[in-house]
Amino acid sequence: MRDDVMVNAADIARIADVGRAAVSNWRKRFDDFPKPIGGTATSPAFSLAEVEQWLRRHDRYVEVSPLERVWQGLRSTGDDLRLGEAVGNTGQFLLYLMRDEAGWRKLARLPDEEMLIRLPSAMAEVVTELPGESPREVRVDASQVRAIADLCRDLGPVDAFDGICERYVDAHSRRLLATPDDVAALMAALAATAGGTVLDPSCGIGTLLLASGATRAIGQDISVSASRLTAIRLLLRGMNAVIRSGDSLRADAFAGERVDAVVCNPPFNDRGWGYEELANDPRWEYGLPPRGESELAWVQHCLSHVRPGGLAVVMMPGVASSRRPGRRIRGNLLRAGALRAIVTLSVGAAPASSGAPDLWVLRRPIPGDSPPSDLLMINAGEDLALAEAAWRAYNDQTDLPSAARTMRIIDLLDEEVALSPTHRVPPQPQSEPSAFPRVREEAVAALAKLSVPELIPLTRRRDLPMTNVGELARAGVVTILQGPIKLNVERGPHPVLTTKDLFFDRAPTGRAEDEEGLITVEPGDVVAPMIARSDTVPRVIREGGAALGPQLLLFRLDAERLDPYFLAGCLRVTGESSIRLGSSARVDPRRAQLPRLPIEEQRVYGEAFRRLLDFENELRRLRAVGDDLVRLGFDGLLDGTLESG
Repeated sequence: MRDDVMVNAADIARIADVGRAAVSNWRKRFDDFPKPIGGTATSPAFSLAEVEQWLRRHDRYVEVSPLERVWQGLRSTGDDLRLGEAVGNTGQFLLYLMRDEAGWRKLARLPDEEMLIRLPSAMAEVVTELPGESPREVRVDASQVRAIADLCRDLGPVDAFDGICERYVDAHSRRLLATPDDVAALMAALAATAGGTVLDPSCGIGTLLLASGATRAIGQDISVSASRLTAIRLLLRGMNAVIRSGDSLRADAFAGERVDAVVCNPPFNDRGWGYEELANDPRWEYGLPPRGESELAWVQHCLSHVRPGGLAVVMMPGVASSRRPGRRIRGNLLRAGALRAIVTLSVGAAPASSGAPDLWVLRRPIPGDSPPSDLLMINAGEDLALAEAAWRAYNDQTDLPSAARTMRIIDLLDEEVALSPTHRVPPQPQSEPSAFPRVREEAVAALAKLSVPELIPLTRRRDLPMTNVGELARAGVVTILQGPIKLNVERGPHPVLTTKDLFFDRAPTGRAEDEEGLITVEPGDVVAPMIARSDTVPRVIREGGAALGPQLLLFRLDAERLDPYFLAGCLRVTGESSIRLGSSARVDPRRAQLPRLPIEEQRVYGEAFRRLLDFENELRRLRAVGDDLVRLGFDGLLDGTLESG
């Protein structure tokens, strides 16, 4: 195993079985704690070997598992954008080990250099059904390859790869929007996938297909690395699986194929789904999806792949059931009897949505059958068992549980065709779990967390010598980078940080193809809008790996000469000042003024700026929780599930 493997604070916390705060405390309290050997000032990286030695000296050592060592070795092989490729290649090697144990034993006896040369062709001969190209060379050293083989022998290929995938998802939780396991199980139950042929046309890393219990699983994803991971996870379990990479709407890899059931959690709000080139596509049986209603394109794509009488369960944003442009298609789905149920889940059930998503349960009509006269609506929230029970009762024609009711389709076909269960179905009675206490706890916790920054007034104004960002750039203190001016951020395998992400201080939501000129943000970078305004603010990047979006500038600092939060605060003041002065001109952040201070004083200012920015973020989150609490309170008082305390 290589001895230059690096770990960050989160890795150290997991290895030592402590919280991240403990690691931060160790760095402050102990002078002999290992010094960073990489990373950035805000996200330093340490030598795993040095960390292990320190933990042993201080009697805090917990044996690092072979799985953890393999994972850290993979992370050290390249940048984060290619980590998915490294994980996929590891999975292919595990498939090879499972299928050709004798062949590996022969290779393992060879000298390291010769083994590494022969291994790619050996894997390609045995593992032929994965999307994308097989690796032409092994990009880890021989000790890492042998460590993976040892891990496979000790844990088995399935557990070994599951452990690596879990760490990969944890490391990129803001980019890999995997369906929660309990929601995936519910979708499989509603679609009755067990024992059948099941399709997921937006399979991600395979969560829904793994939960399906299918005898034959087929899937497609626009990301080559994600589709490879799906294929590997299914094939390691011995499933009959066919997985392809590509854009399912534009280049359907399974055109004309009908399956028993479809489960799908498609990308939300994708305005680049192919409206122009797919206008005359035969899949639009219920109407051409409007440009801004990509989800209705996915609904009809899924229905086109289901045999008559088969079911499709599709995750949808809550607003898709009531947005005005989609009312014609919703009406046609109801008239044909294709839309059978809508289940509203809780906030967070779909990682791609900030609101409460819905599950649409659809059934492809059987020619000659009379269409049904009602639609099942379920306001399930967090009670996923209720949703499954209500769907079962509806099909068995028995009494429905609370928070579920049938609505006459003729009553729904008004001008709006608004189908949101939250507007038509009361929540569960107070005797069952209520969302109000939980949201109240979140509000109380948010209030307790709110720390109002304290700044001390000076008796005399302090005059500080000034410089600007342009001068610092010329002195080599900061490097200013700009991504592609024109970049389609609506589809592709790479996550992209957008201007909206900057404003909401959220994970990157854009997606882009791999093209020349993409700039990857790193922890410690400062990102600001190209033209400073009051509605977008600079941010210090905490988690790297995404590409820089259009209309954004990236400031990469020499952390020993310029503090990132100090710069972010000065850029923020520049953006605000143009608005406060009533000027119509917006200020280019490259011309931002900042005091000329030694790094120690910068860090003092930077800490104050950081507290102000954190306070602003907490206020925004508190407002969102407060809005939910007030809504739930009014609803509960009026429907009799809450009373005044």
